[in-house]
Amino acid sequence: MIATPAPLIADAAAIRALLPRLDVRHVLQDTFHALGNERAVQPAQSLTLFPQDTGDFITYQGVLAHAGVFGAKLSPYIVTPGKPVITAWTMLMSMQTGQPLLLCDAGLLTTERTAGTTALAVDYLAAPSASRLAIIGSGAVAQAHLRHAAKLRSWSHISVYSPKLAERPEQQAAWRALDSRVEIAASTEQCVHDADVIMLCTSSGTPVLDPADLTRPALMTSISTNVVRAHEIPPAALPGMAVYCDYKRTTPASAGEMVVAADRYGWSASNVVGDLADLANHRCALPDYKKHAFFRSIGLGLEDIAIAHALYQVLQAG
Repeated sequence: MIATPAPLIADAAAIRALLPRLDVRHVLQDTFHALGNERAVQPAQSLTLFPQDTGDFITYQGVLAHAGVFGAKLSPYIVTPGKPVITAWTMLMSMQTGQPLLLCDAGLLTTERTAGTTALAVDYLAAPSASRLAIIGSGAVAQAHLRHAAKLRSWSHISVYSPKLAERPEQQAAWRALDSRVEIAASTEQCVHDADVIMLCTSSGTPVLDPADLTRPALMTSISTNVVRAHEIPPAALPGMAVYCDYKRTTPASAGEMVVAADRYGWSASNVVGDLADLANHRCALPDYKKHAFFRSIGLGLEDIAIAHALYQVLQAG
């Protein structure tokens, strides 16, 4: 019997040390270019509920044919008497041998690919003259968004707001250490005033921003959370905006505001102007900013597989 190599295993500590060696932007851009040219496959994510309302897990799958790998990330949401337990692990496998190549803690990688995906969208969609950036949220994911977006435009003003940030001077200092342009806002209204780009980086299941309150047309980006039908803007706002997403074949059926907007407000998935595969291949119109633009990311298995493959290559290189 021929022995097969055991898969590499990378925990959070190992991944943290290797993150600086990952070119997340390049990896994601190549991935979406491949997706738009039928060299990658993105199935719909699946939500599996635990019995008796004790939690759930989401399965994120993907195939990167040009890299010869496929796999899945499992992300559970486990209800406890206190704070819910949320973890994520990715299994990367070979399309040539069918053998597992890597099992890795996906917590940090999920943060990086989430922020990197948003940044890729901002680079494609934000007006070239955009100069005012607003960030709603202050956790690790929000900070990663700033790291990935800091050099995309010549930002003259970067404003950050979350409800408890004003009470946490150490966290404020951490934000200013990331970028000297950061200003801590006292309210959502102050944060987004005259903003060109607004990145919503919260775990809220209900709206944190109403586009109707903005002073001028802007690009808003929004991420996802495990809360059922989670949305960071009111679903009723979608019909009045130019809407983009990470993958138009799957996102409208999962993104909370899109599902609700289709049910209640006459919005349709056919109204999506384009996704990252279209943008990476220059196959859709860009916003004209006569109205707001909105980019919605739900997190794709393909992103997880791509970044796990990049990690695998780094581990192989030693």
